[in-house]
Parts: sequence; C-alpha cells; structure tokens
Amino acid sequence: MSQALLAGLARTTRPQVAVRRFLALDAVVTGANGIAYLAASGPLGELLGVDAGLLLELGLFLTAFAAGVAWLASRPQPPALAVKLVVDANVLWAVLSVVALVAWLEPTTAGLLWTPMQAATVAGFAGLQWAALRAVTR
Repeated sequence: MSQALLAGLARTTRPQVAVRRFLALDAVVTGANGIAYLAASGPLGELLGVDAGLLLELGLFLTAFAAGVAWLASRPQPPALAVKLVVDANVLWAVLSVVALVAWLEPTTAGLLWTPMQAATVAGFAGLQWAALRAVTR
C-alpha cells in the first residue's frame, strides 16, 4: 500500500475516523483473504504448500474475525479495549505466521513469499490501528 494512500486514509481532524478507517481496511483485506481460503482451499493449498484443511479452517476464522472487525469499524466510536484486542490479535497473527513458517510449514516458493508478506500486512494494520487509537486516547 502506498504512503499516499495511507496518508489519505489517515487524514482527518477527528482521530476516531482514522481508527474506523483502518479497522474497515483491515476487515476488507482480512475478509477477502478468508473468503479466498474458504472458496479455494484446495488450489491455494497446492500453490502455497499448505494443507487444504488448514486453509479451510483459517478461512472460517478469518471470515468471522473480519465480520467482527467490520462491525467494530461501523461503530461511531469503537471502544478502545475492543480496538486494542484487534491490534493484539493482528500482532499475534503476524508472529504466529512467521513461527509457523519456520517451525512446521513446508511451503512452496509461493508460500515462502506469501506467508511473510501477509504477516507484514497484518502487522502493518496493527501499527496503523495502534497509532490511530493513541491519537484518540490522548
């Protein structure tokens, strides 16, 4: 994602709007990922070198998580504790993705590229959401 796009999303005189925007962006990307895992767990599993059953389960989780984040983004003032939980979940996801890559996954080349890329994206969401939340709670 480009700096200009992120700056545009964050540009607001009301920090609460930035929190909601970054939550919404997270929900869209996470939801798309979850739906892709649900709809194409077999082919994606072969492409990434990850068990299709695992991708199906991750797809269910990600779709449900995205729905919760989308609901949170739709609130006029998302509760700080709930946003912190999303940030924590995103950090945990990013860390566990890298641990899984090193510890037990045997990915293809595509999987070796995809896993750290999606971990970095999720970590980026966590950073953006945390920074926006800090601006709100000042």
